[in-house]
Amino acid sequence: MPSNIVIEAIAYELPPHIITSLSIEEQISANLEKFGIPLGNLERLTGISERRFWDVGTAPSDVATIAARKVIQESGIDQEEIGCIINTSVSKDFIEPSVACLVHGNLELSPFCRNYDIGNACLGFVDGINDIMMMLEAGKIKYGLVVNGESSREPIEATIKKLQDPDLSMATFRENFATLTLGSGAVAMILTHKDNSNSGHLINGSVSMAATAFNRLCVGQRDGGISQPHELLVAGVGLAIEAWELCKEQLDNWSDETIDLYAPHQVSIPHMNMLSEALEISMEKVFLNVQTLGNIGPAALPITLKMAEEAGRLVKGNHVALLGIGSGLNCTGMSVTW
Repeated sequence: MPSNIVIEAIAYELPPHIITSLSIEEQISANLEKFGIPLGNLERLTGISERRFWDVGTAPSDVATIAARKVIQESGIDQEEIGCIINTSVSKDFIEPSVACLVHGNLELSPFCRNYDIGNACLGFVDGINDIMMMLEAGKIKYGLVVNGESSREPIEATIKKLQDPDLSMATFRENFATLTLGSGAVAMILTHKDNSNSGHLINGSVSMAATAFNRLCVGQRDGGISQPHELLVAGVGLAIEAWELCKEQLDNWSDETIDLYAPHQVSIPHMNMLSEALEISMEKVFLNVQTLGNIGPAALPITLKMAEEAGRLVKGNHVALLGIGSGLNCTGMSVTW
């Protein structure tokens, strides 16, 4: 749809504890030796050298609140004018109430500010943006806030314990391997109408496609997840190719020649290389941080966008493509003029 909505501000928070891939492997070294897998294979296969953990006991709502406070302060808006807050994290404090409700209470937002969660795996944040856009376009709210807090400590530590089992099979090792790539982070974004904006980062539109025949290839729980990495990669790239063609039909100037920077959801370096080859996009235009942050789920895309700006990779007027593929499978491309 034609858009008058802008990304007013983005802020993120990274956890204090750096956990290397090698340190994870050392904890399961007995079984790695049994299977003939050398130390260092986790980084070699994924390109991920480290990821981060929050302090023990840190809740997703705690870190989402930190990021939200930062973005409100940096944007200079009156938080009483925030009309809706949406949390999009895979990580949850509880089954209920929503994380958005907890962050709303922590921030002491207006009682008239709507608050709820959206869950759609790694595409949750983009879906949150789209929901806020519709409310802003309809004139229902002045500002919308999308937040996310991801923690990989619990699933990774539980998976390490599982992979230490002396009776572990190679099949169980393979299906749990992807959990070891997860990372942690928190991010928040404020959106508003362009007539009310100081930033002018215009969202031109987005296109989404689903391939839910593959909805069991990656299944996550609080204490880890199981996946079929090769099948997931093939199916995900296949869906991305179809979605890319639809983006070219429905979004203006959607081509590698006219896109200045890609801010993608990131799973691994081989995944990004295969995706860039399949879509024929220039890898030098792709901003990467998976090497040091791991796969931080729906927080990855907005954190990548903000980090690209901080690194000087974005200037006013640049055409940015936000790219995401999430378990399910779902795929979204979003066009932004910075």
